[in-house]
Amino acid sequence: LLLGVGVDDMFIMIASWEQSSRKKEKSNVKSLLAETYSEAALSVTITTLTDVLAFFIGTWTAFPSVRAFCLYTGTAFVFCYVYTMTFFGAVLVLNHKREQGNRHWLTCMRVGVDKDQAENSCLYNACCVGSCSRQSSEPEGEHPMSIFFKEYYGPFFTNKWVKLFVVLLYGAYLGGSIYGCTQIREGIDLRNLANDDSYVIPYYDDDEKYFSTYGPRVMVVIPERVDYWNETVRRGIESCAQNLENISYVDKNLSESWLRVYTVLAESSSININNKTQFFNNLPVLFSIRSSFAWDLNKTRDEIEASRFFLQTVDVTSAVDEKNLLNQLRETARQCSIPLKVYHPAFIYYDQYLVIVQNTVQNVVVAAGAMLVVSLLLIPNPLCCLWVTFAIASVIVGVAGFMSFWNVNLDSISMINLVICIGFSVDFSAHISYAFVTSGESSANKRAIEALSLLGYPVLQGAVSTILGVVVLAAAKTYIFRTFFKIMFLVILFGALHGLVFIPVFLTFFGKFGTSPHNTKSEKPELSLRNYKDCS
Repeated sequence: LLLGVGVDDMFIMIASWEQSSRKKEKSNVKSLLAETYSEAALSVTITTLTDVLAFFIGTWTAFPSVRAFCLYTGTAFVFCYVYTMTFFGAVLVLNHKREQGNRHWLTCMRVGVDKDQAENSCLYNACCVGSCSRQSSEPEGEHPMSIFFKEYYGPFFTNKWVKLFVVLLYGAYLGGSIYGCTQIREGIDLRNLANDDSYVIPYYDDDEKYFSTYGPRVMVVIPERVDYWNETVRRGIESCAQNLENISYVDKNLSESWLRVYTVLAESSSININNKTQFFNNLPVLFSIRSSFAWDLNKTRDEIEASRFFLQTVDVTSAVDEKNLLNQLRETARQCSIPLKVYHPAFIYYDQYLVIVQNTVQNVVVAAGAMLVVSLLLIPNPLCCLWVTFAIASVIVGVAGFMSFWNVNLDSISMINLVICIGFSVDFSAHISYAFVTSGESSANKRAIEALSLLGYPVLQGAVSTILGVVVLAAAKTYIFRTFFKIMFLVILFGALHGLVFIPVFLTFFGKFGTSPHNTKSEKPELSLRNYKDCS
């Protein structure tokens, strides 16, 4: 993730440097660098601020793993920003001096070539100047991709029939996303926490195949000292046990209680256990019948510090069942007159299901609100902020819906990625919208074409670089990494789709209501790299 974002920031710095280099009066290296920072620094700052803010908001969650990830990544983004604003600028200057001195790109040794040979040699220009078609004495022309977006891509998507197709395409996208949101599954499959070649996976496969009827064997603990020799106390414990056994997910025939067996043994053998001394003296009789019961008591010579009994759960087949089971067990134990705790090692995962939806919605809403405020402060145009909000909501719905089609459940892992989604979805839409509303062209179609010619290539460039940064995770043998790739891929794909297709077309329908009639071509504000940043 940091590799992809770092490359995106450098794209902007390099593009700004090249733009400044075309101006003859900016030939001085200090002036070039000053112009570069004046154009690119604000853009990089805006998107870094939104991304860091999204991650730090993610630290409010109840999940320690999510907090750790968001804190680490947000802090790393800050360091990445500092690096781009300081060290990379120095690299640009050094590389400029290398080019001016006709030095080789790898060895930095001076390369002596005749002028005619330099003009004709692509290899010379590639190694010493940085471009096969550019001479150091000639300014670089407009990039072919910018020409493509201006001459072909923009006019194509402003055609009325293509617009109709885009509207229908968005309707299909939104309908599929909403349907996918209704099909999303909660919970994490424990086998997904292991590597693909781990023995844990076939174990869980066999467990599901042969023992799927049986759920976790829950431990019910009495964590305090109680008078087990008191008949009233024993009846209270038995009443609590029966209440727990009456839960629909519990098979009462498979419960196991040392105290229940001891009481039956005492009644059948006429053993008095209503006296503390007799209760402790006769415990060895119980252990002789079932030696494993010795593990169910934590006792000293004359006190039982804590004890436990077991419940066997059944028909716990989904995350909803697991969540209901946990709620019912805890609520029943809370109502008992004897202090009880219910426990199983899997409860650490079931606890996630109780708050995962609430925490996800909370983080998404708060982060989206924060992104909107940042956009409004840095890009003070109501129409632009409206479309930013629209794009954030649309991308989130799309990612959440389509991740269910890609077999990704809603858990703490995917929740991390949905937090990431907030910060990244801003970058695709905010600056396209701003370029549109500040354009001085006479028609909405022309404003959309100009916005695409300025920003289409940086958005595409940033999207591809970020996907390349995480695509290696697609081949990982761990579910966590593959899930990260899947959701990041969806975020980048849908974000770029909104920035390059949906937003430009929709702006031609509604954009005219947010532009000033005085914003004519002659009064058009300068649009430069300071007004945008390619997608992170």
